[in-house]
Amino acid sequence: MKEENHGEKIEVLSLAQMKKGEKGTILEIQVPEERKKRLADLGFIPGAEVTCLGAGPFGDPVAYWIRGTAMALRKKESQSIMISRKEKAVRGVIGFAGNPNVGKSTLFNQLTGLHQHTGNWTGKTVAGAEGFCTYEKKRYRLVDIPGCYSLDASSAEEEVARNFICSKEADVIVIVCDGTCLLRNMNLVLEILNLTKQAVLCINFLDEMRKKKIHIDFDLLEERLGIPVVGITARNQKQFDELFLAIEEIFDQTEEKEQEEAGEKEIICGKSGKKEAETICGKGEPGEAKKECLTIAEALCQDVIYYEDEDYSRKDRRLDYLFTSKWTGFPVMFLMLLFIFWLTIAGANYPSMWLSHWFGLLEKWLFHQAELLKLPAFFSDMMILGAYRVLSWVIAVMLPPMAIFFPLFTLMEDFGYLPRIAFNLDRCFQCCKACGKQALTIAMGFGCNAVGVTGCRIIDSKRERLLAMLTNSFVPCNGRFPMLIAMITMFFLGTEGKTGTGILAAFYLALFLVLSLGLTLLTAKILSATLLKGMPSSFTLELPPYRRPQIGKVILYSIWDRTIFVLMRAAAVAAPAGLLIFLLANFSVGNSSVLTVCSDLLDPLGRQLGMDGVILLAFLLGFPANEIVMPLMLMIYLSSGTLNEVGDLVKFHQILVLHGWTIKTAVCTMLFTLVHFPCSTTCLTIRKETGKTKWMIAGILIPLFTGMSVCFLVNHLWNLFI
Repeated sequence: MKEENHGEKIEVLSLAQMKKGEKGTILEIQVPEERKKRLADLGFIPGAEVTCLGAGPFGDPVAYWIRGTAMALRKKESQSIMISRKEKAVRGVIGFAGNPNVGKSTLFNQLTGLHQHTGNWTGKTVAGAEGFCTYEKKRYRLVDIPGCYSLDASSAEEEVARNFICSKEADVIVIVCDGTCLLRNMNLVLEILNLTKQAVLCINFLDEMRKKKIHIDFDLLEERLGIPVVGITARNQKQFDELFLAIEEIFDQTEEKEQEEAGEKEIICGKSGKKEAETICGKGEPGEAKKECLTIAEALCQDVIYYEDEDYSRKDRRLDYLFTSKWTGFPVMFLMLLFIFWLTIAGANYPSMWLSHWFGLLEKWLFHQAELLKLPAFFSDMMILGAYRVLSWVIAVMLPPMAIFFPLFTLMEDFGYLPRIAFNLDRCFQCCKACGKQALTIAMGFGCNAVGVTGCRIIDSKRERLLAMLTNSFVPCNGRFPMLIAMITMFFLGTEGKTGTGILAAFYLALFLVLSLGLTLLTAKILSATLLKGMPSSFTLELPPYRRPQIGKVILYSIWDRTIFVLMRAAAVAAPAGLLIFLLANFSVGNSSVLTVCSDLLDPLGRQLGMDGVILLAFLLGFPANEIVMPLMLMIYLSSGTLNEVGDLVKFHQILVLHGWTIKTAVCTMLFTLVHFPCSTTCLTIRKETGKTKWMIAGILIPLFTGMSVCFLVNHLWNLFI
């Protein structure tokens, strides 16, 4: 690698190291002379421009565009062809630091276009994100480090932030602060300035400052800190020019000045070099150091901040009274939950029907193509009725509700309501020796349990984080909603008239979800006294100001970042599951299919749980994706050999009743739907987050044992008293 004067890097690598879409110039061909002549005939000569078009299905061979033609080479041979690739040089690395909920990730997204998800509650960024940005033909590498209040590393995100800043990897640190509460942000600013002076103070939310009539003297603050201070509104990309001018000025000065010694413990305030304050954060007694930092922060902000209206947070406090008081807090939570589920249920029906219709037409077309190609009947049935039909079912069932639920959920985040849910429920979790932040991960689990498990990173205590992971699957995800809604419709609302997409269906669904919350708390309490013994840790959670959600961006990003991401993971396991189900349904043992034999084996256990063997087998085969449990039941009951779409609930209800279903069966099935082993994606996520297989196994066995116990108890009490 060498640097050219015009700011470009020339990288030398083999043709095999190129990625799809990359271009380069051939430098040398290191193959035998006879083969070199053949390659020359095909255009592979020094000086020729070549573009990588991508590899085959198995990663080899690789296609390249050269001299107006697509040519394929095996990787082994392409490793002997050396190319040069020009890459625009990166001028430097810019790190973005700040407290949680100051718009740091929003600014990062605006500059890089990575669309990292941000929410109006703390702890969203718990791992660094990287991207690139070009300004005035100069390229920068941007790093968004986790939001933190201090560099003392009392949590995972603070440790990541501290390590990055101390590593001196960043040439400039942009410290993002919330202009509506600048004093609270200054402690972190001082700690960072103790480590590096290569920093810019970026004060965000100028628009909210204007609304709340808060004024900041940027010039005075800049004079006192001795670093550039700029104001921006990250949401609408204003004042970005001023920010980059400040950043480039630091890069220019770096070439003329020597870096200050690492570990320096003084803040020199004022460009004149006058020493107005000194802090020893991180040295001596922690309490004394912090107190001194806070004292200096107050002195620095003296006469810098001016409030026209001292009661500027009046609106937020009124909303807090509505959302968090003992009289209205829980009713409002339930009503909002009811509204979200009603909108999700009511809005998902027609898109699901539309998708099913078009997938059905595509299925007919695929069969027609299979006939034209004269494919074996069993093979085409296996691929279309097995893999394709299950995949199309998962997409048709999952996509519409997720496309509605996730944006609604994200709007609540952006508005700032989710931290209030954790605030309301913390007492409940504290009684179970868990953390109130688990309420946030539970809310995320409504959309996808795997996402909820990932969200457990926001919990500081390792023990409480494990509690949240192991019990997150107690909350039904979007994939389990269709089963719950169908059962409610057929056995509680009746199958005539409305199909259960009204407010009453949402009300019953909300009641079942309240029950799942109760089971979560009970299980957490039992685990805290047995497997994960311990006392609840301290609870600190910022209640951010309410902000107007960015409706357009929230809908776009939540559909792409969450809905499509979760859907792709489910689809990846749905097609292989479809193949397995088809094979089990079409291979026989004696006069019965393998599916029937397996269901007969499970039937005694199922009867003890208030269900039958078919239901248990459907749940087992639905391990890759919960969305296929309901059609699996129908498939086994009818012995059809293919997956059947449950489009008519009246007929489905009749089939279930003919096979011995009662209200008790429906209740036990719904309870088992609420609490059973998580799907494969969630299990793998638990394994990835904890780094240990034993916790993944615990994450499977704990909800399974709980669900079986609840169903067993309900079944026998029902038989005894009803």
